[in-house]
Amino acid sequence: METKDPTIESVKEFYGRAAIEPQASLCCPGGYPAEETSHIPREVIDRFYGCGSPISLAGIAPGETVLDLGSGAGIDCFIAAKKTGRGGKVIGVDMTDEMLEVADRHRGAVSESLGYSNVEFRKGFLEEIPVDSKSADLITSNCVINLSPDKRKVFREMWRSLKDRGRIVVSDIVSDREIPEHLKKDEQLLGECIAGSLTESRFLSYLEQTGFYGIEVLDRKYWKSVENIAFYSVTVRGYKFEKSASCVYAAQYAAYKGPFKFIIDDEGHVFPRNQAVEVCTDTALKLSAAPYSGMFIITRSDSKPDDISCCTPDGGTGCC
Repeated sequence: METKDPTIESVKEFYGRAAIEPQASLCCPGGYPAEETSHIPREVIDRFYGCGSPISLAGIAPGETVLDLGSGAGIDCFIAAKKTGRGGKVIGVDMTDEMLEVADRHRGAVSESLGYSNVEFRKGFLEEIPVDSKSADLITSNCVINLSPDKRKVFREMWRSLKDRGRIVVSDIVSDREIPEHLKKDEQLLGECIAGSLTESRFLSYLEQTGFYGIEVLDRKYWKSVENIAFYSVTVRGYKFEKSASCVYAAQYAAYKGPFKFIIDDEGHVFPRNQAVEVCTDTALKLSAAPYSGMFIITRSDSKPDDISCCTPDGGTGCC
């Protein structure tokens, strides 16, 4: 797919130049320890323009399929390749020909160092990711969502591409307040991941609206200020859970173990500490898995306990 969107064309030209000649000024807070990059050629490392370390925080398991968006020269993909192992698969997607050329040129050297080949790079856009639906266990990105003119579509594409129970771990630049129009039009600030940033609250809200749950800010660092607007690097994790058409109440109860007096989940269900709350089959499954695993005791009973609490804050019985 080609595009004539002026924002995308500006970003392509900006990072095309950065692929040819490394630009240290584009490096944001974050990076990887030497032991994670020892198998990666220097030319790739010198073209790292991320703002975090999502691959390090993603908890990649052997055999997983990892999709990296805005893969650039390939550093995150090559680190993921080592973590997912011979039985895994890593797909990098980027729209910039110059970056893809650097990544492809060094793919053989990385494969030789690891002793296997499990990485491929594809040309494409974040708004139309060139992968099958429900094909990735993990989706990562490193300081590229802010470059997109349609961030809601990017999040929807992430959801489409992710397997049920899969997760995203993304690093990006966010602001502490809305960015004025004159800054949004600055092409240099756009390329530097400043002008296109969402506010932190809007970034998290968009993820929730897309359907991601269990959203957690894994890391947050101050980057810089421009015209008294503070910009931060954040790394965020979220999970996908597709509700079942056959979700029912089946005498299942969830008791929150603590340490807080109560918590409220993404759908508004209130769980007081140490009180059994009736939940539907979907909610029972969700609370039994990451990121909630270990926080609840899930039980099944033919009779409703005396201390049962309502499933919803307003006293309703709907759980799905």
